[in-house]
Amino acid sequence: MVAARDADDTPDTTEIRRLAAAAGYDVVGELTQRRAEDRRYNLGAGKARDLADVVADADADAVVFDGELSPGQYADLLTLLPAGTTLVDRYRLVLEIFVAGAGSTAARTQAELATLRYELPRLERAEGESALNRAFFEKGSPVLDAERRIDALEAKLDGITDAAADRRERRRAEGFDLVALAGYTNAGKSTLLRRLADDMAVAPPSAEGHADLAEAATAEDRLFETLETTTRRATLDGRRVLCTDTVGLVADLPHDLVRSFSATLDEIAAADAVLAVVDASADEDRLRRRLETTVEVLAADATGPVIPVVNKVDRLDDDGRAAALAAVADVLAGGDVDTREPVAVSALDGAGLDRLRSALVDALPGATASFAVPNSGAAQAFLSWLHEHGDADATYGADAVAVEFAGKPSVVEEARRRADALGDACGE
Repeated sequence: MVAARDADDTPDTTEIRRLAAAAGYDVVGELTQRRAEDRRYNLGAGKARDLADVVADADADAVVFDGELSPGQYADLLTLLPAGTTLVDRYRLVLEIFVAGAGSTAARTQAELATLRYELPRLERAEGESALNRAFFEKGSPVLDAERRIDALEAKLDGITDAAADRRERRRAEGFDLVALAGYTNAGKSTLLRRLADDMAVAPPSAEGHADLAEAATAEDRLFETLETTTRRATLDGRRVLCTDTVGLVADLPHDLVRSFSATLDEIAAADAVLAVVDASADEDRLRRRLETTVEVLAADATGPVIPVVNKVDRLDDDGRAAALAAVADVLAGGDVDTREPVAVSALDGAGLDRLRSALVDALPGATASFAVPNSGAAQAFLSWLHEHGDADATYGADAVAVEFAGKPSVVEEARRRADALGDACGE
């Protein structure tokens, strides 16, 4: 049974029903209320009793509440429900989905950590523990056990994220630009990744040195298909790029849950540019809310420019496309995020992808340099290095090779150093 309350409007239960289905629940009914939050039950007292009645009448096993229940609200509402009923709020529901879908060590660690952080205040309430009597609890206290486990998981996750950061730095040194795909769940990020990638069918030639490159990226039309970061290579106007698809965002989640998935946020923070993917086929109110959720995360974490990608325009007519683009521009106006002009695309049929690639190249940090190096075997090795790390155009003369080079600023600086060293070695 789905339950939802909103202070201003009749609750829309479309998304919570989809979340419940993604977690494996069979929704048999719903109860909604428009009113201010009740301190004891969240729902009003009368509506809370009505909820207990409809759960009993439907012989439902669980109640999924569309919102966050405080530990006290959770305990008080549970006492009204028929014995044996499971009570799950929106926060806990998303955690269930994340735990079930976590595959990598990083994803499993983050999911367990977020779950323990959620459970801790509820354990504290159940134990009746306070700061004054904490020292008198025995070594086997569930609260203390949870706190110790949280400390251990935080330390483990720090090591995992440090390793990911080291991989990103190696990629930068190799001349790769880093691009993150961010956005609301089911906006089409995974499909867009497939479109941008050089070759999704062929696995990397060697596992060594390619730990951040996944062999495949799924593209299913369901919530939370991507629960872990997935990285693929792309080549944009001669520039080598690593595109990373991140965990889909969801509205109305406590900030600490979003922060707990630090691997995704680290990818966004480290990216040279971010593609903020929006589902243009959603109705305007839903589109705005989802984009606001995305912008909230990007405002806190994105350091590079953000390109809004208005996806799924193949489902809209010309007027619908214009309306979606106008809504996106309106949400982004005056914000704290360095946003570029929105780009309308269809990741499904490829429409608008060339324009997106051009916009992405323009947003990436770049530098150029000109070199004149002796025409020698060492120059050929230098040119090979340039082609591997950026975009190089060489003109051969009798004694020298003139080179125009473009790439990441750090790579261009390294190219200058190598060109100088090459000239010095030849006595020039």
